[in-house]
Amino acid sequence: MSNHANEFRTCPATGLKVHMPAERLMYVYAVTAVVCLLLGGVMAILLALTRWPAIHLLPADLFYRFLTAHGVNMLIFWVVLFEMAGVMFASTVVLSNRLPAPKFGWLNFILMFTGVIMVNYTIFTGGADVLFTSYVPMKAEPNYYLGIILFAVGAILNCVHFLITLVIGRKEGYFQGSLPLFSYGIFIAVVIALFTLLAGAATYIPVWLWSLGVIPSIDAELYRLGFWGFGHSAQQINLAAMVSIWYLLGTLTVGSKPTNEKFSRLAFLLYLFGINLGSVHHLLVDPGLSNSFRVFNTSYLMYAATVGSMMHAFSIPSSIEIAQRAKGFTKGTFDWLVNAPWKEPGFSGMFLSLIIFGFGGGTTGVTQGTEQINMMIHNTLRMPGHFHVTVVGGTTLAFMALTYYFLPLVLRKNVIGMKLATAQIWIFGIGICIMSTGMSFAGILGVPRRHWDVTFADAIFQVPFSATATTMLGVLGIGGVMAFVGLLMFCLIAAISALNPKSMPAKMESHTPQYAKN
Repeated sequence: MSNHANEFRTCPATGLKVHMPAERLMYVYAVTAVVCLLLGGVMAILLALTRWPAIHLLPADLFYRFLTAHGVNMLIFWVVLFEMAGVMFASTVVLSNRLPAPKFGWLNFILMFTGVIMVNYTIFTGGADVLFTSYVPMKAEPNYYLGIILFAVGAILNCVHFLITLVIGRKEGYFQGSLPLFSYGIFIAVVIALFTLLAGAATYIPVWLWSLGVIPSIDAELYRLGFWGFGHSAQQINLAAMVSIWYLLGTLTVGSKPTNEKFSRLAFLLYLFGINLGSVHHLLVDPGLSNSFRVFNTSYLMYAATVGSMMHAFSIPSSIEIAQRAKGFTKGTFDWLVNAPWKEPGFSGMFLSLIIFGFGGGTTGVTQGTEQINMMIHNTLRMPGHFHVTVVGGTTLAFMALTYYFLPLVLRKNVIGMKLATAQIWIFGIGICIMSTGMSFAGILGVPRRHWDVTFADAIFQVPFSATATTMLGVLGIGGVMAFVGLLMFCLIAAISALNPKSMPAKMESHTPQYAKN
C-alpha cells in the first residue's frame, strides 16, 4: 500500500480514499456517456415529433436512420459507458482501493470509444439503416459490426479489470471482509455483463464476416437467438446497476442501511440465475423453439427475477423509513416520507426512479413478458412504452441522480444549481411517464412500433386509426418534448459543473450529502 500512497487523495465529506488514476478514467467514461446520451436524446425528440401525427417531422429514410442511432446510443453506449464508470467507482472509491494497471484501463476505454465513433459514423453516413436489432437478412456496412465488436471487447476487458482490481485490492490489504452491498450489486452486474457481452461478440463476429463477404450467409433464427442473448440481457446489467445505485443513494441522502443485507444479496442472486433467459419473449414466433421452452423461460425463469425485484422493492423503502424514523420523523404513517430530503436531486431522483420502474416498468414487464399477451402486443407501441419506463424512467433517471453526487464526491466539482438539478429530475421523470403512457395506450389501440407512417389504415379492418389512438400519439409527442427539456437540463448542468476550473472547497457544506452532516 505504501508504494501507491501518493496516488490517493481523501474525500473530505466521506473520508474515502480516491485513487487519482481511477478518477481520471471515471471522468472520461462519464463524459463520453453523457455525450452519447445527448446524441441519443436529440434523435429521440426527432422521432417523437415524427410519431406525432400533427407534426410528422422526418421523411422515412431519416426516421429509420435516426431510430437506429437512437437505439445504439441510448440502449448500448450511454448506459454501458456510464456503468463502466460505476464499475470503477465500486471497485476503487467505495473500497478505498487502487486501480491496478491504469494503462490497461485506458486501452479498454480507447477500444470502446473507437467503437462508438465507428458505429455512429457508419449510421449517419447511411451505411447502417438496420435499426437496433439489425435482423438478418438486413445488412449494414462492415464497420458498423466491427465498431460494436470493439465496444463489446473493451467492455469485457473492463469487467475483467474490475475482477482483477478486487483480487489485488484484497491481497494488498486495501479492504477486507465481504463487499459492501453497492459493490456486491455491481459485481452481479459485471457477471451478467460478461455473459451478455460475450454473447454479443459471438453474434456480431459472424455477421461482420458476412458483411465482408467472407461468410456466404447467416441463419436468421440463430442470429435472433444470439442477438437477444445480448440485447435483452444488456438491460439486466442496467437493472442490477440501477438497484445498486438505489441502495447507494439511500445511504448518501438519508444515511439508510439495508434492513436485512442477506435478504438484499439473495435478491441480487435471483437476477443472476433467472433473468437472462427471460429474453425468449422476443422469440415467441420463431419456429425452431419448442413451446415448452418458450413457456418455461417466459414464465418460471422470468418470475425468479421478478421475485428479486419485489424483494428490493420492500427492502429499499423500508431502510429509508427506518433511517428517517431514527431522526424523529414519527408523526403519522408517512411523516418519514413527507420529511424526506426531496430538495436533494439524489433522493428525489432515486425515489422517482424506483416508483417509475416499479409501477410502470415492473408490472408491465411481468404481464407483457408472458407468452399469450406478448404475442398480441410485441410489435405495437405498447412494448417500447414498457421499456422506456424501465431503461429511461428507471435506469437513466437513477444514473442522473447519482451524477449529482459523483461530481462533488469524486470530481470535486460544485453542482451548478442544486435547485435546478432537482427541477431537472422531476421534469425528465414526469416527461418520460407522459411519453410512455402515450406509447402504451397507442399500442393497445393497435399502433405499430418502429413505423414511420402514422396515418396509414389499420391492416386488419382497413380503416384509419381511431381518434383516441391519434390523441395518444400526441401525448407521446408532448411527453417526449418535456423529457427532452429535462435531458438538456441534465447535460448542461453536468457539463458546466464538470468543466468548472475551480475544485470544490474543503468543507463542501452546501453540497455535502445528508448523511455526512449527521
